[in-house]
Amino acid sequence: MANSEMYVRSSRELWTILLGRSALREPAQIEEELDRNWERLLQGLCYYKTPSSSAAEKLKADKGVAQPLKDFGLRISKLLGLDQQQSVQILQCYLQEDYRGTRNTLKDVLQDERPSQALLLKIADYYYEERVCHLRCVLLLLTYFQDERHPYRVEYSNCVNKLEKDLVNNYQKQFETLFKAESPTWETHGNLMTERQVSRWFLQCLREQSLLLEILFLYYAYFEMGPGDLLSFTKMFKEQGFGLRQTNRHLVDKSMDTLVDRIGYFSCLILVEGMDIDFLHKCALEDRTEQHQFSNTPAISKEMDQMLLTFGDIPHHGPVLLAWVLLRHTLSPDESSPVIRRIGNTSLQLGVFQYLTTMLQGLGGTGNNCTASTARMCIYGLLSFVITSFEEETLGSQQHLINAACEVLSAPSLAELFWETKPTMGLGMILDSAMGMFPHKTGMLLQLLTALLSDKSTAKKVYIFLDKMSFYTEVYKTKPNDVISRDDETLWRRQAPKLLYPLGLGQTNLRMPQGVLGQVAVGEQGYVVRWDYSYSAWILFTCEIEMLLHVVSTADVILHCERVKPILDLVHKMISTDWTVSDCLLPLTSRIYMLLQRLTSVINPPVDVIASCANCLIVLAARMPGKVWSSLHHTGFLPFASSPLTNMAQSISAEGMKAGNYGNLLVLIEQPRGEYAVTIAFLRLVTTLVKGQLGSTQDKGLIPCVLLVLKEMLPTYHKWRYNTHGVRERIGCLILELVHAILNLSPEGEASGSTPTLQSLCIYSLANTEAGQAVVNIMGVGVDTIDVVLAAQPSSGGSEGPGQILIQTVKLAFSVTNNVIRLKPTSSAVSPLEQALTQHGGHGSNLIAVLAKYIYHKHDPALPRLAIQLLKRLATVAPMSVYACLGGDAAAIRDAFLTRLQSRTEDMRIKVMILEFLTVAVETQPGLIELFLNLEVKDGAEGSKEFLLGEWSCLQVVLDLIDSRQQGKYWCPPLLHRAALAFLHALWQDRRDSAISVLRTKERFWENLTTPLFGTLPTPSDITEPCVLETCAFVMKIIGLEIYYVVSGSLERSLKDALQKFSSGRRYEYWSQYVKSLVVHVAETEEEEGVHSFSETQMVISAWRMLLILSTSHSDVMQLKEDSARLKLFMDVLDGTKAALLVPMSVPCLRLGSMMATLLLILLKQWRSVVATAPDVLAPLSLILESVLQADQQLMESTKAKVFSALISALQIQGLNGGEISQLPQLLLCVCETVQDEALALIDSTRHAAQVRDVPDDKDSMETDAVRSFQKDQRDGVCVLALHLAKELCRADEDGEHWVLVMRKIPALHSILSALELSLRSKQNLYFTEAALHLLLTLARTPQGAAAVAGAGVIQSICLPLLSVYEVPSNGASQSFSRKSQDAPCWPGVYRLSMSLMEILLKTLRYNFINEALDFVGVHQERILQCLNAVRTVQSLVCLDEADHTVGFLLQLSSFCKEWQFHLPHLLRDVQINLCYLCQTCTYLLHSRNMLHHYLQAKNGEALPSGPRAQRDPQTPSKAAAEGGGGEREEAEQKALLAVQCSLLKILSKTLATLQHFTPDCCQIILDQCMDLAEYRTLFVLSFTTSAFDADVAPSFGTLLATINVALSMLGEVEKKEPASLSVASLASSEETQALKSLLMFTMENCFYVLISQAVRCLKDPSIAPRDKQRLKQELGSELSTLLSSLSRHFRRGAPSSPASSLLPSPQPPGAKASHEGQEPFIQLVQAFVRHIQR
Repeated sequence: MANSEMYVRSSRELWTILLGRSALREPAQIEEELDRNWERLLQGLCYYKTPSSSAAEKLKADKGVAQPLKDFGLRISKLLGLDQQQSVQILQCYLQEDYRGTRNTLKDVLQDERPSQALLLKIADYYYEERVCHLRCVLLLLTYFQDERHPYRVEYSNCVNKLEKDLVNNYQKQFETLFKAESPTWETHGNLMTERQVSRWFLQCLREQSLLLEILFLYYAYFEMGPGDLLSFTKMFKEQGFGLRQTNRHLVDKSMDTLVDRIGYFSCLILVEGMDIDFLHKCALEDRTEQHQFSNTPAISKEMDQMLLTFGDIPHHGPVLLAWVLLRHTLSPDESSPVIRRIGNTSLQLGVFQYLTTMLQGLGGTGNNCTASTARMCIYGLLSFVITSFEEETLGSQQHLINAACEVLSAPSLAELFWETKPTMGLGMILDSAMGMFPHKTGMLLQLLTALLSDKSTAKKVYIFLDKMSFYTEVYKTKPNDVISRDDETLWRRQAPKLLYPLGLGQTNLRMPQGVLGQVAVGEQGYVVRWDYSYSAWILFTCEIEMLLHVVSTADVILHCERVKPILDLVHKMISTDWTVSDCLLPLTSRIYMLLQRLTSVINPPVDVIASCANCLIVLAARMPGKVWSSLHHTGFLPFASSPLTNMAQSISAEGMKAGNYGNLLVLIEQPRGEYAVTIAFLRLVTTLVKGQLGSTQDKGLIPCVLLVLKEMLPTYHKWRYNTHGVRERIGCLILELVHAILNLSPEGEASGSTPTLQSLCIYSLANTEAGQAVVNIMGVGVDTIDVVLAAQPSSGGSEGPGQILIQTVKLAFSVTNNVIRLKPTSSAVSPLEQALTQHGGHGSNLIAVLAKYIYHKHDPALPRLAIQLLKRLATVAPMSVYACLGGDAAAIRDAFLTRLQSRTEDMRIKVMILEFLTVAVETQPGLIELFLNLEVKDGAEGSKEFLLGEWSCLQVVLDLIDSRQQGKYWCPPLLHRAALAFLHALWQDRRDSAISVLRTKERFWENLTTPLFGTLPTPSDITEPCVLETCAFVMKIIGLEIYYVVSGSLERSLKDALQKFSSGRRYEYWSQYVKSLVVHVAETEEEEGVHSFSETQMVISAWRMLLILSTSHSDVMQLKEDSARLKLFMDVLDGTKAALLVPMSVPCLRLGSMMATLLLILLKQWRSVVATAPDVLAPLSLILESVLQADQQLMESTKAKVFSALISALQIQGLNGGEISQLPQLLLCVCETVQDEALALIDSTRHAAQVRDVPDDKDSMETDAVRSFQKDQRDGVCVLALHLAKELCRADEDGEHWVLVMRKIPALHSILSALELSLRSKQNLYFTEAALHLLLTLARTPQGAAAVAGAGVIQSICLPLLSVYEVPSNGASQSFSRKSQDAPCWPGVYRLSMSLMEILLKTLRYNFINEALDFVGVHQERILQCLNAVRTVQSLVCLDEADHTVGFLLQLSSFCKEWQFHLPHLLRDVQINLCYLCQTCTYLLHSRNMLHHYLQAKNGEALPSGPRAQRDPQTPSKAAAEGGGGEREEAEQKALLAVQCSLLKILSKTLATLQHFTPDCCQIILDQCMDLAEYRTLFVLSFTTSAFDADVAPSFGTLLATINVALSMLGEVEKKEPASLSVASLASSEETQALKSLLMFTMENCFYVLISQAVRCLKDPSIAPRDKQRLKQELGSELSTLLSSLSRHFRRGAPSSPASSLLPSPQPPGAKASHEGQEPFIQLVQAFVRHIQR
């Protein structure tokens, strides 16, 4: 369509733009539109030409229009009598704006007869609307071109200046053409021109006449009309009978009366305005009448005289005649007085003043209706001059005059004008005469004064005017006795003082003193006396109300009500105009409550007075709701509850609720009569009270009122009887306003218990009762009905018509439903409201389809916006398919949505809402989103699916919106850009691969997408549009998701380029700095006024966090490799975290801080090398920790854990940086306090859990769960992390000084040990137990620490409770040794840690701990022996690890042999035997590698260490993996084997070192002859066979020799690095190899030592036979000689030195490694021994 040059902007679109409702809102844009279209506006309706052959030819020649459209255009041309080319334009505009089908269905419609006829009629309606909008544009210009407050005044004014005089001539001719036009017939316009269409045509004709006259009237209000023009207009209007003598008047029906009246009103007003009475008045006052344009046109005046003499048969003539009388009377009083008199009389006979009142009311209120205001200005001038020029008595009834004056004065600024004129001039004279009868007749004066109230200044004047009254008028039938008078009865004088009201004593009253004079006039009613008495009318009003209260139950009540109602109306207008006067009016306002109570309880209550009372209370309630409520509560007017409300069911059933006097009034009086003044006031009053947020107790009192509305009014109000049109809609609107106000109340602390609040009652009622159905029915009105109502409105615009009220009601229904669904408590059951909203009705009648079709509404952009918002809410929460609900209309509705989304002039907020709806639909509405994505499959290779964008795909619009070249243009503001990116992000997040695949390959897609990241953002304090932040956040998230999901090799080239540019352009540093400044800004502003863009800030930080976390694993793709950049980023994150978390009282800051802390922790762990070079991290982290510990604990639980983790990582990476120990004491203090608090909390929760477990299971399990969760033991819980941090700090504090000081202040150790004991006993809190033991282990490494741990009672806390951690099987089998991975936390691990703790304490404290150590070994002896045995049967690393720990502890304990022998002799013997067997087992397993391999495969098949598996590329085929699988498996087995061998070797070395303590000292036994051999048992039997893997074979000397051989051969292997043996390849570093060699040397040394010691023990043992001794010498001599030669060969190659000197107390002096053979000390020892036995 756009490619056709014929396309022009439609008039409706132009009107929307000029109103400022489109995307074009800048004055320059408005000016451009006016420049482009002013000639079209000047042409008026002539712009639409009649058919012509030339136009038909041009259309035929136009190649840009499809043939079917041309053909249809010709049919339109025939029906409408419109130029052929313009017909096609109209068709194109209609298809663009109002067509409700799809482009595909259009072809069928055009070809098929019946649908095409329906389309023709719709286009006719559209064309009529276009013509009306065309005129409305001009009307709009004339309305505001002189209004200083209007934003486009200058532009409008320039355009009006261009139109000027030609406009009038054109429009006048068009008016004549219209009223003379012949009605179309089927002969001329085709057979579609039926009677109904003719009637429709005529209605349009009248509307256009009315609009043309309205334009002419407004024009002449600003520009002068020449006398000739006035004459021609008068002739024209006379001929047309002021609208009544239409050419086609036979077509007028009742529905057109208002339009005919409007034509009459404007005809009359144009003529009155043309006479320029205002200027005439001015000329007359200044005595320069000759300057008036009619002063020197006698011919025209005569002709006018003659013409006007024929007037008088139509009411519209009245004002024209009156104005002409004034004109002629002023300009030539003598010349034509009989004519003037005749004309004047005619105008009065026509009831000119009643007519003026009717006319002004018919033109509508003056809210923002310029025409009505201008008409009032015009009539104001007329009335003022009439009253000044003629005697009031000659003008007919004073009441009619006052009614007209009041109607005129309702125009803005006229009241101020009135008070500025002299009281002897113009309308002032009416006021004066009305005052003359006060207070005998109060009504007229009060009516006038009420009209004269318009703003604060006039309110003050009215107040003062009434406060200082100087006359008091009374009427007497006969002369009273207490006055004396003159003879002629013109003056009376009071003889005695008089109370003016017969009220009781002490009440407010007026007292007329003695001697007051009164002027007397005798009239029809009797004596009218005007007393010269000064008083305040306000006191008089108080007396009047008091009087009414007195007579309320008598027959006088109606009479008094008539007097009081104007008073109440005046008070209402007074306090609503100027609140400051309300204090002075307190005597009146305070009596309203009593008045309301009395009047509503009489038999036939005066409804209008009650409504006036309620209206006054509305104004008072807006200012002081509490006071009004408390006073009103006692009047019985409002509904009330007779019993207290307890629960929702009782409230909803309205049990015990009384309807109050209002409820009775509604049912008994208002509904039967069909007048609802009190109901309207009641609804507004309750709404005002609700908005006043009275507090929970008063809200409870309002519940009966709201319940009455929800139960009795909302479901049924549309069925009531109504006398006046529009009241039903108004009541519906007010009810929904009340509900809307309740749903928007901010919940001030939820009400205690189950008593319902106003809001919960409203939500429940709407969700579950008929009230909800009523709201659904309102929403279901539908776009067509609204269009019909709007089209039927006679007025050109305005905001008060029934159409506007209906739109407002529907909008409120949307908002209310949206809020009910949002606030409704979640439940599994579907409420009736949700059912009604989502049920599938037949024939597309379901509500979802109705809601979606509001997209076709064009008048008020908020209506479709709110409908889409509700659709969005339903799409999120309701379990239904929107696509299915739309049925066959789905594609058409999609097209309408996209048309509005594409339009450059469309209101931006609708576009944003459409995109938000689609964003939600991505996740929740798969069918709908497929419809909108409209992807088409490209015919590609078999099996591969490639997609293309369809013609109606929303992606095309979104791509246009994110195009970097469009940014900053008026049609793509930041909010819209943000919404488009949110939609794209939803696609990525939901992994819509088809859409993503199309998008990512689009040209410039990644470039456009990433553009926002390269811009420079305003500083956080200057951000005016926070959505810019969200825009950048969405971009970051999309990039992150793309990098995460797509293999780096497959990423688009353009994305890689963008990331390269991001890195090289130092954008990482920019964004890092910016994010930090955002956090700092939040932290700084939070204390002052809170943050206006917090959610956006949070979103950016979240997205930035995601990018950085990705960059740690995808640094190649993201080009973040430079350490300097990483360091800057890391320090920014640290500073940001610190800024946020140092404001511990602010929830937003803590939230941001928590997010930043996560990022900080991940970067600490991933960028260790960067952190190692960073400045000190501990100082800021310590400050953060202190601050976090002060914050709200529940909020901060996870953040605390993150800070502890970060501190642990920082300590591990940076240590304490040498001298940086300044913050250590404070940090230790914080940590220890936390540990203590957490440990005590853990004790409580563990005990509680134990109690709950003991209780029988009859309680609700949910409850126990809830309680148990109050302090969990988690691996990353605060307690565990705090213990680990304490451990790291103790490790850093090497000498332990600070530690000891802190421990003296805080008894943390005792808390830890208590919790530990409880945990072990109950076998709970595994993570805590492990962490606590690690901390104790670290402490035990220093003497002070060990002493503190032992002193705190560690043995009591661990020794016995530890028994419950493992079960010793009765049969002594070794099944209890698990085969689990040794790294996972487990209870056996706890046992091993406890063993290590005992070992270290014994090692550090020596004799101070020996008793505790012996206690421990005594308690756990079974487990210890079982563990030493188990190595034979279970070779899992876990089992070996326990054996290693056990032997280590026994090694320390073996230093105290004598004590052990004394306390536990049997155990000692068992241990010694088991150790010897262990030595044999280890030797055998090390010697026979194949056997060990077999055992591992057979028993530990599942226990292969599962190292981190390499993440297999998702796109590599699995074939290669299968081939490489065998090799991987073999390598894994080799690693497992090596680990087991290393473990066995450690156990063997420690076992031999322990046995060394159980055998005599070598030197001593060789040299000391008198040594007591009984002290040492023989450990090995005299046998030299190689060790067998059999429990029956006792360990022998052969075992020891085999051990030496195995060690020697392993040493050889290590030296050679033979790959076939130990898989040395996996021993990566030379340090590991060196350690292994040292371990082997250590094993050999100890083995030689034990061997020699045991051999000498045997040789000296008298119980051994000499023959055996001889054999021992021989065997040992030969074996050792062989070994020595092997060793010496080995040492020639350069062997490792023995580590014995450093590891164990050795009998030899520590010797350095020798430089030549034979100098190794233990070899010398062996050589000496060999020589010794060979002697």
